[in-house]
Order: sequence, then structure tokens, then C-alpha cells
Amino acid sequence: MVNGLGKRLEQARVNLHLSQKEAAAAIGASASVISNYESGERTPSVENLMALASLYRCSTDYLLGLQKPSDAYVDASMLDGRQRQLLQDFLRGLGG
Repeated sequence: MVNGLGKRLEQARVNLHLSQKEAAAAIGASASVISNYESGERTPSVENLMALASLYRCSTDYLLGLQKPSDAYVDASMLDGRQRQLLQDFLRGLGG
């Protein structure tokens, strides 16, 4: 498996407060599949990797370790209303 892919998958899922079961349901898989990806026992198919990247709001490059976390960004259009408001409040706080 790509070095660190499982850990990055797990961290991305946890950052969104999703359970393995919730992530699995979102991509049409079982929780054991997500567990196997995160533990490094299995490597996701290209389709599942793309689905997980979309779900986790990150790039496949980040998940594959080709992009540093500091280089990763989230498209604001992918944020829900609560997340968008938190981001706006944070940015206002930086401005003074």
C-alpha cells in the first residue's frame, strides 16, 4: 500500500467526525472495507479513492501522499453552512 495512505484516510475521516460505518455507507461499501483501507490491509480502488477524497473534502494527491498537508486546501463551495460561517468568523477574527 502507498506509504501512509491508511493513516491519511483515517485522519481525514476523523477530522469530519465520521464513523467508519458512515464513510462506508457514503461510498457504498461496508465498514470492514474502510477498516481494511485504514489499517493497510487493502488498497482502495481508484473509484473508491476518488469517492473518499470527495467525501473527505481533500484531493487524491493528498491521500496518496503526493501533496503535503500544508499544500492541501478545501474548496469553500464544498463546506456546509455551519462550516462556512465558522470559516468566515475565523477570517474576520484575523482581520482585526
